[in-house]
Parts: sequence; C-alpha cells; structure tokens
Amino acid sequence: MRGFEIALVLAACATGAQVRDVTLKQAVDLATQQNPEIAMARLDQRKADAAVQVARAPFVPQIAAGSGLAYSNGIPMSIEGATPSIVQAQATQAIFNRQLTNMVAAARENARGAAIDTSTKRGQVVLRTVQTYLQAEHDARMAETVRKQVESLEKILQTVSLRVSDGRELPIEAKRARLDLARSRQRLESLEASREYAEDLLSALLGMEEGERARVVVEDRPAAATPPSEEACVEAALAASTEVRRLESALTAKGFEVRAQKAARLPHVDLVAQYALLGRFNNYDEFFKTFQRNNGQIGVSFVVPIFAGPGVNAQVFQATSDVARLRLELASTRDRIAIEARHSFQEVKQAESARDVARLDLDVARDQVSVLLAQMEEGRASLRQVEEARIAEDAKWLAFIDSNYALETARYSLLHQTGDLLAAIK
Repeated sequence: MRGFEIALVLAACATGAQVRDVTLKQAVDLATQQNPEIAMARLDQRKADAAVQVARAPFVPQIAAGSGLAYSNGIPMSIEGATPSIVQAQATQAIFNRQLTNMVAAARENARGAAIDTSTKRGQVVLRTVQTYLQAEHDARMAETVRKQVESLEKILQTVSLRVSDGRELPIEAKRARLDLARSRQRLESLEASREYAEDLLSALLGMEEGERARVVVEDRPAAATPPSEEACVEAALAASTEVRRLESALTAKGFEVRAQKAARLPHVDLVAQYALLGRFNNYDEFFKTFQRNNGQIGVSFVVPIFAGPGVNAQVFQATSDVARLRLELASTRDRIAIEARHSFQEVKQAESARDVARLDLDVARDQVSVLLAQMEEGRASLRQVEEARIAEDAKWLAFIDSNYALETARYSLLHQTGDLLAAIK
C-alpha cells in the first residue's frame, strides 16, 4: 500500500468518523473527482503542457533592456560585447531552426502522452475503487448470512443441551454444537473486520476528508454487458488500451527527437534587433567622425554549422536506439494485452458457469428445507433437522455469494480492459 493511502486509512479509522453511505456509481464519481493519485497525474499533465511553452519560447521575441553605463578614458571599448551606453535593449527571435521546431513537436507529443497517463491513472483508480467496493459489499452480504447462521446454531445448541440434560444425546454432541457456534461467530467477526478494512481503503481511494468514512450500500445491479466473443474482446482491448497509446505517443515523440538531433547540422536563422542611447562622456565624438545619440539596428543572424563534432552522431544514435526499444516494447505490449484479454474473457465464462452451479446447489438446499418443514408439521422431522438444513442452505447461499462476487469482479475487470468500465457503471 502506498504511504498516502496508509495515512488516509488511519485517518478514516479515527473514532467519531462521519459515515457516508455510497453506492457503486457514487463511489466511482467521487474517486474520479477527489482521488489523490488522479490529482497528481493532472499536475504532471499541466507540467507537460508548460514544457510545450518552454520549447516554443525561442520562436517568441525575447526582449531585454539594461544599461552599459561606464566612463571611457580613450577610445570607447565594449562591455560584455556591447558599446558603453546609457540605455540599451536587445531583441531576438528564432525564425528558422529545424532543431528547435522538432523539439517543440516532441514536447507537444509528450504533453499528449501526459494526458494519456492521466487517463490511465483514472482508469486504474476506477478499477481499484470498483474492486474495493465489491469486496466490502461481498463481506457485508456474507456477514448477514453468517449472522443468520449463528442464530440457527444458537437454537441448535439449546435443543442439543436440553436433549443432553434429558439423557437423549451424548455430551459430545453439545460440545460439537458449541464448536460449530464458535466457528460461525469467529467467521462473523472476521467478515466484519474485513468489511471495515475494505471500507477504510475505499475511503482512501475516494479522497475523503479526515473524520469522514465511506460505507457501501448493498444493492442489486443489472449484469454488466461484456463483448460477445473472444476476438471482439481482444479488438476492443487493443483499441482502448491507454498503455498502447502511451507507447505510440512516446515513439512519435522520440521520432521528433531523432529529427531534432539530426537537424543540428542544418543552418538556422534568427531575427536580431538592438537599440542604444549613447552619451558624449564616452568620447564617441572624439574618436568617430559623427556622433548620434539614439542608435538602432535590425536584421537576421544566419548560422551555418561547419563541423558539429562527434556529439551529434552520438545523440542521434541514442535517440535511434530508444526508438528501436520502444517499437519492441510496443509489439510486446500488444501481444500481452491480447493474451490478457482472452484470459479475462475465459475467466468471465468460467465464473458464469460456477455461478450457475452454485445457484442450482442453493435451489436444492432450499427445496430440502421446504421438505423438512413439511415433515416437521407432520411430526416426521425434528426442529434440529430443520435448523441443520437451514445451516446447510446458508452454506450454499455463502457459496452463491462468493460465485456471484467472482463473476462481477471478472466482468468489471474485462470491461476495464476493453475501456467500457465507466460506461457500464454510469
């Protein structure tokens, strides 16, 4: 668990926390708005947008003003490359520079990649929110069923204790009944603790403030629709994968970087302008034919690299190597996503089969309870037999809850891969 999540969980556990009931849809909405990880990803995206403006800066006029004020004894000499002046101003702007142009394009592509990263982080947070919510909801359903099981076991223990006191049962039967009751109570405590922990994690994911805690609302939801076939699932997963889009964006940005490194050998043209307010105390009128107080010039600086040195080739090689590595990573990622999508689709199908079996098993257990109730009315079955059948029914119900939870989790995981998770919830 990340450090900030631990801090938020501890805050949520504080006594006197305000409990807020949330549905699955509300939890997802809160997570997309308040989750700290998404907020940090948005900050990184803004930094990437600012980097584009930094890269574009040379193509915007850069104006600086100052003074080269000095007293001259003899011929006026330069101060930091400029003649002594009362006020001086300089302006520069890149007009034609292929290297800088490609760096701007790379920065824009990196900004697009940062936006993709934000989308990726949002999808990951939504999936974790859904999974955590389902876990807490599952624990709540299980705890409710086990609570009923405890009540049945308490009745069985009372019945067995009476029969033992009457001499119609061995004392070991009472011990068995107490053991079964103790086990159920222990399971109930474990489920309640697990639910509380899951809700604390959910509160952290939702970015809730200190003193506020989320509590899941147990609800029945319509089954989420999944792709009709395995191939449709793979195609949707590849089309929706932010990981693939991020690698493609990184590959494009690195391509612009390769062009920028190669463009270091090309000429570049800059616009330059200067202004200077001169003073007579620098002896201009003594050493020059004429003196003019206000002076200015505007023109272009044309630079042709003659020998760029071995560093350019090395930088081109580094960038080209990164391009090759990204291409291999992209191909590997696409293969992995296709395999994972197929596996997730099969997991959904297996979970559906397991849920159907658990439902049939539960139906049989319910029918058995109905039969025993009818027999008890006729005097052919005891209360203990009915309670034991109800315990068996509760066990089948717990198995059905488990299978339904596994199916819903598998479906939402598959929808996350195909990019349809948010649409399915909303």
